[in-house]
Amino acid sequence: MFKKILIANRGEIALRIIRTCKEMGIKTVAIYSTADTTSLHVRFADEAVCIGPPPSNLSYLNMPQIIAAAEITNADAIHPGYGFLAENSLFAKICREHNYKFIGASPEMIDKMGDKASARKTMMKAGVPVIPGTKDVIPTLSEALEAARTIKYPVMIKATAGGGGKGMRLVWKEEDFEASWYSAKQESKFAFGNDGMYLEKFIENPRHIEIQIAGDSNGNACHLSERDCSIQRRHQKLVEEAPSPFVNEALRKKMGEAAVKAAESIKYEGVGTVEFLVDKDENFFFMEMNTRIQVEHPITEEVVNFDLIKEQIKLAAGIPILGQNYLPKRHAIECRINAEDPDNNFRPSPGKITTWHPPGGQGVRVDTHVYANYTIPPHYDSMIAKIIAVAQTREEAITKMSRALGEFVIEGIKTTIPFHEKLMKNEKFISGNYTTKFLEEYKI
Repeated sequence: MFKKILIANRGEIALRIIRTCKEMGIKTVAIYSTADTTSLHVRFADEAVCIGPPPSNLSYLNMPQIIAAAEITNADAIHPGYGFLAENSLFAKICREHNYKFIGASPEMIDKMGDKASARKTMMKAGVPVIPGTKDVIPTLSEALEAARTIKYPVMIKATAGGGGKGMRLVWKEEDFEASWYSAKQESKFAFGNDGMYLEKFIENPRHIEIQIAGDSNGNACHLSERDCSIQRRHQKLVEEAPSPFVNEALRKKMGEAAVKAAESIKYEGVGTVEFLVDKDENFFFMEMNTRIQVEHPITEEVVNFDLIKEQIKLAAGIPILGQNYLPKRHAIECRINAEDPDNNFRPSPGKITTWHPPGGQGVRVDTHVYANYTIPPHYDSMIAKIIAVAQTREEAITKMSRALGEFVIEGIKTTIPFHEKLMKNEKFISGNYTTKFLEEYKI
């Protein structure tokens, strides 16, 4: 087992990893930018190293500085969390070259599954259902137009290196294609340094359902059931729940088996997520695979009673998985609390938190790195906390979440708490009959 892990991340996920490391008897090293000097992950790590000024490219994406921090603190492994360098194959390779265990997928696996066009081909070969579309990256506009005609409109233009909704455009008719094509390429080039595009048939009104998987160095994999991530705004998840109110026992079995097949076909090692789109007729299609821990991993932990960060670390240390699939025993909902103003188009709201009172009570978990008088920097993602409510039934979980949101007092900045409070009382959401189009159809 590792003696000391450097956490190449910030905020709540860095603190989350520190907590599990402490329980496992592993020393931790936090890295931080000058904007994060007062963050709790810096305070609670055994050691902390400042690696640069606030901009991400000069700090949390600065690979030489991170490796230097690992060297001077004698770390033997690096955990990337999510975002930043979590799915960067070059960083994973550099870690390996410097004899640090990268707690995540191998560079080769990240390349295979991180490139979405390549991942589609891999899944097709493994017999996992994929959304109809192109097999390869499309080099020219003329070839893209021809492919769109073959697939038939509406189509999705998607960045092969994409994520978080960037480099993605929905096109309903051919006369709109060219402008969308160049717009998506430009956005993808700026966000990922890669403007490769492919096309998919647009699945109307789908559910976004993902299967949590884990694989070991022996080529074995298991799944830990599903999460429903359909409540989204501009392809960004806002609320997740496990299990999905849409998925029945038979569909769960089929999707779980497909996800395990996907993982075992590529000998996936580590914790990851296989994401599917599911139509109203329960047909499901592979969308992408995330070779990292997810923001929403706590709801899976709560419904199957399993520490996914601990499992990540054990798998990285070569300890095999238990060899069984895990089914949900309870129901959990997660609300992402962002420093944004929902009444003004979710405009970012960084600044000083003057009052902070998080909710508590049985079945309520709050993952956060902030506190009263903490100043939220404007340089990073706006998520400041996650509330997880868990109960025996979905109805009870919604009621518990509604109560917890009412207890959560944050003053000095705007947050998405009012949005979530309204959502928990929305009859359509309460019914469980929603799709990724929910927030377009119902203005919360």
